[in-house]
Amino acid sequence: MTIKEIQNEIIDEFSMFDDWMQRYEYIIELGKSLPLIKEDYKTDENLIKGCQSKVWLQGEQKDNKIVFTADSDAILTKGIIAILIRAFSNQKAEDIINSDTQFIDEIGLKEHLSATRANGLVSMIKNIKMYALAFDSKNKN
Repeated sequence: MTIKEIQNEIIDEFSMFDDWMQRYEYIIELGKSLPLIKEDYKTDENLIKGCQSKVWLQGEQKDNKIVFTADSDAILTKGIIAILIRAFSNQKAEDIINSDTQFIDEIGLKEHLSATRANGLVSMIKNIKMYALAFDSKNKN
């Protein structure tokens, strides 16, 4: 699936819920299914700066696609990174770089987070894009 198709799928899933309490519960459930990062990768280097809670993100290239793993010490944050990984993992670097994150606004996530969590969300997206840029430039050399 393309990034856009996955994002549309996420938008559809969130539209099934009537209120934000149900959506928060769903985000927490998504966090429980997150493919966990290896303990070796829980380093300061993989820690996302700008998050209220600790979030580790690691990406590696497999068959010309970037595969992300992550973890967080907060259940809601774990769900948020799970949504982002679902949208951007197993995609080509170029596609990640060129993708937008409009789906975040469409599901209303940013506006229903505290200011510090919203900043963390932006930092998570930035880190995913930075991985893509790094792999993309490495591939072109």
